[in-house]
Amino acid sequence: MPARAAVATPAPPPAHLRGLARRARPCFDDPSFDDIGYVNSPSASASPASLDLDAWRERALGFEREIARAVVGQSAALRLLTIAVFARGHVLLEGDVGVGKTTLLQAAARAIGGDYGRIEGTIDLMPADLIYHTSLDEHGRPRVEPGPVLRHGERLAVFFFNEINRARPQVHSLLLRLMAERSLSAFNREYAFPYLQVFADRNQVEREETFELPAAARDRFFMEIAIATPADPDVRRALIFDPRYHDVAALVEAVTPAVLDPTQLDAVARAIQRHVHASDRLQHYVEALWTAVRDPARAGIRIDDVDTERLIVGGASPRGMAYLVRAARVRAWLEGRDMLVPEDLRAVFFETVAHRIFLAPVYEARRATIVPALCRAVFETVPVP
Repeated sequence: MPARAAVATPAPPPAHLRGLARRARPCFDDPSFDDIGYVNSPSASASPASLDLDAWRERALGFEREIARAVVGQSAALRLLTIAVFARGHVLLEGDVGVGKTTLLQAAARAIGGDYGRIEGTIDLMPADLIYHTSLDEHGRPRVEPGPVLRHGERLAVFFFNEINRARPQVHSLLLRLMAERSLSAFNREYAFPYLQVFADRNQVEREETFELPAAARDRFFMEIAIATPADPDVRRALIFDPRYHDVAALVEAVTPAVLDPTQLDAVARAIQRHVHASDRLQHYVEALWTAVRDPARAGIRIDDVDTERLIVGGASPRGMAYLVRAARVRAWLEGRDMLVPEDLRAVFFETVAHRIFLAPVYEARRATIVPALCRAVFETVPVP
């Protein structure tokens, strides 16, 4: 059994880890990119004018098509995942057991390209397990090996956390740092991961030996995407009877690798945000949506068996609304437009905002029905420009 060691060890890193250390890098000055961890690298700082966004749109749609080869009946989820990739946001998938969450994220990681790290959430997982592990070699001497985060160094493009709610809150805290800053501290050094995007999935069925993600952890995810069982009868029969869908490894291997270049995605994302504009009327519309979410009673929203004056205790923060607009801009770009329309906001509203709405404790047990009802009522109540 490998011996565990504390993260804050004073010992210097082994030789093969020293080259991974990097100084913490500043974020871009552009306020629309705060909290994602964009890096000051040559690819990220390229002039938006030098990028062919039409060609990149074709690559983005090709990326979506490649994932669809491995995952069927999830076209809405695939479009949302593509939006998150080109908005450079972290993604949490939720859904029943066996609906293809892991397959979807593995296929996405393969199509994105770059180095890939993965860890399984378990009850005994500790923060140090993400960074390194220790063991005894054949001569009985201690040996330190890089963990799944450090193993690839700054080349790490996708980190997949499987069943994140099985891990302890201490692990969530380290993951928050990694997601927010694309860096972490170990061996008295700073390690930077300039191209990193975090994917995770959550088991919603089991409650034993699981730890609910705190609000701060969920807020770091750009999107929470629900994966449901396909409703199309033909797709359901194919998933049951077609042997091709029974071999997950073969499905993922069939996805064309490195359809995208992760070292260029930050620059493309910045260019998209500058390319897609919002009119003054639409900006006022977003502000009205925000006000309605924060104070539904004042906006005239009524929900059965809910006191809307006491419903909301927090959330839908400026960061959350900025994420909404960022996702909507990517959606508009994928649709071939350079101007936001209300439908762009509606298409991504629930996935970017709903998990950032915090209800009064008396209503939290009914969250699964109240929050969708609130989001629908907001769009039905606020006048469309």
